[in-house]
Amino acid sequence: MTRVPWGRATATGIGSLPGSDIVEACRVVFGELPGLPHIPELPDRGPGADMIGRGAGLLTSLPVELYIGQWKLAARPGRDLRRTRDLMERDLDALTEAGQGYQGPLKLQAVGPWTLAASIDLPIGGRVLRDHGAVADLVASLADGLRAHVADVARRLPEATLVLQLDEPSIPTVLAGRVPTESGLRTLRPADASTVESALKDVIDAVAVPVIVHCCADEPPLRLFRDAGAAAVSVDLNRLGSTTAALDELGELIDAGVGLLAGVVPSTGTRPSAVAAADTISDLWRRLSFPAERAADQVVVTPTCGLAGATPAYARAALATCVEAARRLDDLDE
Repeated sequence: MTRVPWGRATATGIGSLPGSDIVEACRVVFGELPGLPHIPELPDRGPGADMIGRGAGLLTSLPVELYIGQWKLAARPGRDLRRTRDLMERDLDALTEAGQGYQGPLKLQAVGPWTLAASIDLPIGGRVLRDHGAVADLVASLADGLRAHVADVARRLPEATLVLQLDEPSIPTVLAGRVPTESGLRTLRPADASTVESALKDVIDAVAVPVIVHCCADEPPLRLFRDAGAAAVSVDLNRLGSTTAALDELGELIDAGVGLLAGVVPSTGTRPSAVAAADTISDLWRRLSFPAERAADQVVVTPTCGLAGATPAYARAALATCVEAARRLDDLDE
């Protein structure tokens, strides 16, 4: 029925966690999320640990640098890129230590090509997105870099079954033509949906592992993600939209066997509720008229987005709540 490598009643995180201790973060992830741990991302460590810098560090033959707080393509590698790659190497070393002997599914995360193109500047200024040739180069470079990244983790943890999450929060903005120009007075023209899909497909095909496309923006283009080859989609259910068209689109994906990472546990707060999280998913499942027993197979429970803005105590509680909510989904068919 599904093409996803995880088991029933699974929960996971989106990626980011609070703090700066990667060793402790890996312990938390493997301890709290035994069914689908992931590489922790710790943006509190500063430039190079942020989502865009981290993704830019994976590019091959396209060095980047920081200029007035903005990532941009550079003529040659420099200290900013070295710092970014050093942080990633430390993360992978900590992951390797924490995951020794682990034999289940493991999730990697990286920013996708369109969010990267909408966030990085050209050497002459302005987003990469404005230059079709530069976008094509970035897509090819990211595909090569992610292929090498997946292979590196596979060598480190040979018994794990890897999946890759592509973070694409900017795709709805790219498709709608709402990415601002350098002056901020205008916006870049919309990207054609077929071009967006084709670039995503190129990256998905390159990595040769199941890919989850994550988009926490309003009204994510789910059909586009499916047609690009995503094995699963990751969304904040509160942002999905409640129109008949939105529900039909989600229903089509689920019916086709695409997995759903359902963002239902708030990313910040004081006391997350497993009952509320499970009820949100089960109510949606009933509205879509799918057999109750399929929910725990096809749905992975997650926070609504990353947990970098939460307190360490809340982050742990949110992950534990996701696990408990997933167990409750397993009881739907009883």
